[in-house]
Amino acid sequence: MTLGEFFVKVGDNPSLILFYFVTIPLLAFLMWMWIKEDANKSPWVYIYSLLIYLVCIPGIFAITLSVYLFFFERKSIFDTDVYFQILPLLSMIATLWLIKLNVEFNEIPGFKRISSLLMVIGVVMTLLMILEKTHIIAFTFIPFTYVLIILVVIFATIYFGSKRVFK
Repeated sequence: MTLGEFFVKVGDNPSLILFYFVTIPLLAFLMWMWIKEDANKSPWVYIYSLLIYLVCIPGIFAITLSVYLFFFERKSIFDTDVYFQILPLLSMIATLWLIKLNVEFNEIPGFKRISSLLMVIGVVMTLLMILEKTHIIAFTFIPFTYVLIILVVIFATIYFGSKRVFK
C-alpha cells in the first residue's frame, strides 16, 4: 500500500480521522476547564505531553506534506486535502493554544524535542527548496554511501547549530 492509496482509503471513510483530530483538542479543552491550578503538576504534564505528541507529529507531517506538494510537486491550492493537510494543522494549533492557556510549554516534558524537530524539518525543507529552485545539477561519481554520510553530517550540523543559535 502506498501513501496515496492510504490517503484514498482513509478519505473514503473519514470518521476515524475526524474522531482523532477532534478528540485531542476536546481533551485539551476539558483539561483546561477542570485542571486549572494543578496543571503543572506531575500526572497532568505527562498527559499534556502525550496530547502534544499525538497532535504535533501528524501536524508536522501535514505541514511538510503541504510544503512538498506546493513547492516541489507544484500542486494547486485547490487540490488541498482537507483531512490530511488542513485538519491536522488546525487540530495542532487548537490543542497547543488550549494547553498554553493552562500551562507553560517549558514545564511540559519533551516539548523542546518536538519544537526542535519542527525547526529542523523547517530548515531542511527550506534548504531543499532553495536547492530545487537554483536548478543545480551535479554529475558525480561519488558512491551512494558517501552521499548518505554527507547528508547525515549536514543534518547533524543543522540540528546542533540550530540548538546553539536558539538557546
